[in-house]
Amino acid sequence: MKTGIIIPCYNEEKRLDQEAFVSFVSQNEDYHLCFVNDGSKDNTLDVLHKMKEQAPDAISIVDVKKNSGKATAVRAGARFLYNESYISSIGFMDADLSTDFRDFKDLVKTMKNENKIMVFGSRNSGGNSKIERNFMRNVFSKFIKQFILLILGMPIRDTQCGAKVFTRDIVPVVYQEAFLSKWLFDVEIFLRLKKHLGKDNVMKRITEQPLMRWVHVDDSKLGTKDALIIPSKLTQIWFNYNLLNTDNSVREIYGGSFEMNTASTEYSIAA
Repeated sequence: MKTGIIIPCYNEEKRLDQEAFVSFVSQNEDYHLCFVNDGSKDNTLDVLHKMKEQAPDAISIVDVKKNSGKATAVRAGARFLYNESYISSIGFMDADLSTDFRDFKDLVKTMKNENKIMVFGSRNSGGNSKIERNFMRNVFSKFIKQFILLILGMPIRDTQCGAKVFTRDIVPVVYQEAFLSKWLFDVEIFLRLKKHLGKDNVMKRITEQPLMRWVHVDDSKLGTKDALIIPSKLTQIWFNYNLLNTDNSVREIYGGSFEMNTASTEYSIAA
């Protein structure tokens, strides 16, 4: 059985470290990489196919025809990997490798050893960890973090770290319905687990684990305009998950749950 890693990609032609990805998956047979091309306008898809040629059995490509945001890309990858019988756990990490493979493997190890349903990285570890951040980004993230804590009602220090791994069993719980937000879907993941397990039990089944290394890479896909609407988007998430029937409101916005298949006009798969 293998761990599938989803890597969402949007205009990553010049940033993808092809050698690092191919080397990792070639040396770790218990991992499978699923790259999701999120409607890139550059030659990202060509780069992904070049990597797949070097490790055809260890790399899959899901091509989202229209740019739809990280939430849709991760969801597409999760639903694809869920249908692969050899995948026992599924996670995602950023294409720029701001979290490295060593830390990701530690998340998987913790999940298996402690029998958790999800383990996620935290950039708030301090100590000897090499955590590098832009100053203004750090100030803004602290403000947003307090807002998120109020919404969740759970003592999670870092919901937005781009490194998470979970058992395949919770895919239907977390990814059955589309997310409300393109970028804040991590918050929705925790809210869906909280609803499924109950407030008293959810923290017993998940673990937040400090990363040894995390580096913010320039050319973030989250633009200034996106950042400015984060507070209003978080308010929308709070309203939908706490005051409305979440499932129904999601269906109204997105027109129902989406199905992954090779015949889709919106998605194509190179398994």
